[in-house]
Amino acid sequence: MLNRIHHIAIICTDYEKSKRFYTEILGLTIVKETYRAERQSYKLDLAVNGLYQIELFSFQNPPARPSKPEACGLRHLAFEVENLAEVIGKLEAKGVQTEPIRVDEITGKRFTFFADPDNLPLELYES
Repeated sequence: MLNRIHHIAIICTDYEKSKRFYTEILGLTIVKETYRAERQSYKLDLAVNGLYQIELFSFQNPPARPSKPEACGLRHLAFEVENLAEVIGKLEAKGVQTEPIRVDEITGKRFTFFADPDNLPLELYES
């Protein structure tokens, strides 16, 4: 019935700050940037490793997302990486703090969390 996840939509409070975070810090590539005048809103289509996956939106005065304690609903966005320590080092060099590395008790794989400019929890999961 379902083929795959088409995209993930993220609403940000500071478009330029979030655009910089997702493109310059995380290295996602811009597929298309659209300004929607009727909504006074930007929509930024982003690719992860060449695959269109994330839509970044700016809206005027969006309500805050509860991140801690975790709220009901979608929990976080996870990115697969080959070398967790290497990616953590690159993020930390750009001023992004990550949590201590943990090990998934079911898969034995290593992972960590960090946050985007709006405190959206993001995960790095080692393949």
